[in-house]
Amino acid sequence: MDICITKRKDGRFMGRFIIDRDESGKAVYQYVYGNTYDDAYKKVQIGMEVELRFQSGKCISVLEVYREWITAIANRVKESSFVNYCNKFEKHIIPEFGDIPCVDINAVKLNNFINKKLSEGFSASYIKDIITVFKSMLIYAQEEYGFSLSLKNVILPKIEKKKVEKFSDNDQKVLISHIKEHMTLTGLGILISLYMGLRIGELCGLTWADIDIENRVLYV
Repeated sequence: MDICITKRKDGRFMGRFIIDRDESGKAVYQYVYGNTYDDAYKKVQIGMEVELRFQSGKCISVLEVYREWITAIANRVKESSFVNYCNKFEKHIIPEFGDIPCVDINAVKLNNFINKKLSEGFSASYIKDIITVFKSMLIYAQEEYGFSLSLKNVILPKIEKKKVEKFSDNDQKVLISHIKEHMTLTGLGILISLYMGLRIGELCGLTWADIDIENRVLYV
């Protein structure tokens, strides 16, 4: 990038550097100002560094940022949350957006993606979770690579609250009997949830350290 610093009639120094070229190849400049030559020069250096990072970020794909982001958060979230994020990206987001530069993600693309997932039969709640995780990664991308996305026009599907139907005592007995006769890891998880009143996230987060067999206590 070419650097040019000149002194203005008002005594200030003006620095300029190329940030892009238009369709005809003509240079597009960014201008900065300082009270001294050194001030202007330092601002030019900072501006060029930011611009260089932005230009490199313009080409980085969703897949590349995902690999960075998922590594960065690996030790900051629960294992169950980490697995959940990986599943949503690898099953839904990467197949759709993996090769697309992050700067090209917009509300139109996300709204089309949402409508596609609705047509495939996924629930509004599940789709909302996918978009929430995707936005978290895009925030990381913007902060790391210095570009800005406008996603305010993304329309999330309306979630209809359904009345939860409780198993009758007889239904519970039938379910318990069937699980005990055909025991699997999934069945064991259902029994623990049923007897302890655990939610799926709480169940998946359990470790052996949470189980006190001697005192018959489960810590959640």
